[in-house]
Amino acid sequence: MLKEVLLGLLTGAVALTVGILLGHFAINKGTSEPEWVQDASQDVDEGIIKKLLEELDNIQIQENLRELTKVPHMATTPGDEATVEFMLKRWRDPETGLDNAWREDYNVYLSFPNKANPNKVTVVDPSDKVLFTVREREKAYYPEQDDPEVVQPYAAYSPAGNAKGKLVYANQGKMSDYALLNATVDLRGTIAITRYGGEGRSGKAINAEKYGVVGVLVYTDPNDINDGISDESKTYPHSWYLPPSGVERGSYNIDFGDLLTPYLAAKEDTYRIPKEKIRGIPPIPTQPIGFEDAYALICELDGTDAPAAWQGGFNCTYKFGGPGFKSTSHFNSSDVQLNIYNSEEIKPSANVMGIIRGSVEPDRYVIYGNHRDSWVHGAIDPSSGTAVMLEITRVLGTMVKEGKWRPRRSIIFGSWGAEEFGLIGSAEYTEEYFSKLSERTVAYINVDISVFANATLRASGSPSTQGVLFTASKQVGAPGTTVSVYDNWIKYYNRSSPNYGLIPNVGFLTGAGSDYAPFIHYLGITSMDISYYYDRSQTKARIYPAYHTAYDTFDYASKYIDPGFTSHQAVARTAGNVLVRLADSLLLPLNCSDYAESLEQYLDEAVKAFEAKLINIGISMDSLKNAVQLFRKSATKLDAVIRDSNLAKETPLKARRINDQLMLLDRAFLDPLAFPEKYAFRHVIWASKSSGVPTFPGLADAVEKAEGTGLKADWEQAHKHLSIVTQAIAGAAHTLDDVI
Repeated sequence: MLKEVLLGLLTGAVALTVGILLGHFAINKGTSEPEWVQDASQDVDEGIIKKLLEELDNIQIQENLRELTKVPHMATTPGDEATVEFMLKRWRDPETGLDNAWREDYNVYLSFPNKANPNKVTVVDPSDKVLFTVREREKAYYPEQDDPEVVQPYAAYSPAGNAKGKLVYANQGKMSDYALLNATVDLRGTIAITRYGGEGRSGKAINAEKYGVVGVLVYTDPNDINDGISDESKTYPHSWYLPPSGVERGSYNIDFGDLLTPYLAAKEDTYRIPKEKIRGIPPIPTQPIGFEDAYALICELDGTDAPAAWQGGFNCTYKFGGPGFKSTSHFNSSDVQLNIYNSEEIKPSANVMGIIRGSVEPDRYVIYGNHRDSWVHGAIDPSSGTAVMLEITRVLGTMVKEGKWRPRRSIIFGSWGAEEFGLIGSAEYTEEYFSKLSERTVAYINVDISVFANATLRASGSPSTQGVLFTASKQVGAPGTTVSVYDNWIKYYNRSSPNYGLIPNVGFLTGAGSDYAPFIHYLGITSMDISYYYDRSQTKARIYPAYHTAYDTFDYASKYIDPGFTSHQAVARTAGNVLVRLADSLLLPLNCSDYAESLEQYLDEAVKAFEAKLINIGISMDSLKNAVQLFRKSATKLDAVIRDSNLAKETPLKARRINDQLMLLDRAFLDPLAFPEKYAFRHVIWASKSSGVPTFPGLADAVEKAEGTGLKADWEQAHKHLSIVTQAIAGAAHTLDDVI
């Protein structure tokens, strides 16, 4: 009996012990990992990307564009203000909007023609009788071109004034063009007609004034935009080609940013420089005209035949000008007269900004932007990009509002104002709060213009963005094909990589061509510019033909650019994919080894072009070679750290440290003293340059100048720029190393 009792007690004790142990391990006693640990280690959700790609709708993009292009919306006009309100309404929508949206107001210095007294270009005989008058407004094919808010074609920032003289043809208005022309014709007191391309808009007039030219006309040649077609029956509205009366408007200034408030935000109480100190704008009256009027002038010119490279699409031989017209012409002995009535004005302009706040790293920002203002209706430039951005914010905003998703990092969306006037800089990005954001910004994504059917993706960016662009483009189908955007891209634009073989070509952001300029060049923020571009093998058009004209309308876009808006959709899917990966990935999808490859490519070009010349004067390039090698070594080492780390199981601070190294890499190449003669260019790798050698800009320009002058001081400058880029690369390499 006792034995049975003891056995029962023993069995009960064992059962009790087992129960206690099970309870100990089964019940959460509050000592498990904090909730934030799981959040901190969460990586990008491919399911969210899949949903994003499915939800981005081509018809929604189409309707966005229809709304955005209802009226002309040049910066600071009533149409522009209506677009501001439209953007705010969409981004504040309680069901599809962002966490917050606001406007930032500025007072910007702009240039306008006089509505009551339009600019005039005429041919006048010796008694000042008008023999010919250039068209003041483009021909209206539809009511859109008849809208009273369609601004007369003009050269923004051209000074008002009257200029009269014999006409000469100066090709593209480059310094070399004027030098060649001046060797045959005395240019003092003449009017020059130039074609778009080859030289910046304002440069055509700045160069002309140095040779005594008193006025400049600019036109678009049919060879450069229409594949030689000038017959009105074969241009818009019958095709995508520019009609004979079409005129490309534009901002004729070199520096980006508000011209009166360099390096400062153009606020009401901001210090403004005297107007006389503005640089980079035409010093003489300048006016753009259509090619129908250019034809009437150029084909009547006298003088020596222009070189073959200067010939264009007109059915006549282009001549230099006598100066002036042929003796057999009805314009014989006549002058061309410019009467320009432009005026400058400080007017209010706004940026519209919105945010989706991050859940884990709200103090890290991915910025996605596109400018809003246009010269007229601006269907492609810039509204195609705005229409895409609005659709991305609709889909992501809906996910956030429904509680289905919130990014790891914050996403800021920007609709920038007055970019068409060149205000990509001071107004948007140097205000105090935005400069603070710059130190926390992961990357800037720009989707601006050029969305075309039956074409391909075209992207430029910091080399470190190449990988994420490839990843995103592989997941999107190319419209009109059975392949991915990536495979279609590699077909049209490709290059051979030492590391990857044949890959799509991601261009470099070497100029100030769009809204990315202040981000990469001034703030050193890793940037990219994404568009869907036309097949350059099928046309010689330097840009889409309706660019900056009254014909860039919804009708033009929907008939000839992207019927069905599937290419817009492909851009939205690609850019949206990149955006989510940058905002959501545990480790930023940026690759410093790809940066090393680009530096090695630049080094190879520099050695081929300049090493022998530098050695001849006792300057060695070994230090530059060593710096690039060091960068490659450091990049490889960081790659190994990333590859060998299981960041989901390590302290979040390690991921944060590596992300800081990747995020701040482009900042390491900034040198505020490297280019004192270049406004707002501080990035020593991607600054603008005049040299045709695809290599480090400061070094290339300095060596070519020294070679041309032979001056000791200029060779010293070349040595200086060699040291600047060498030390920048070496310094950037050290930012990729472990802590000291």
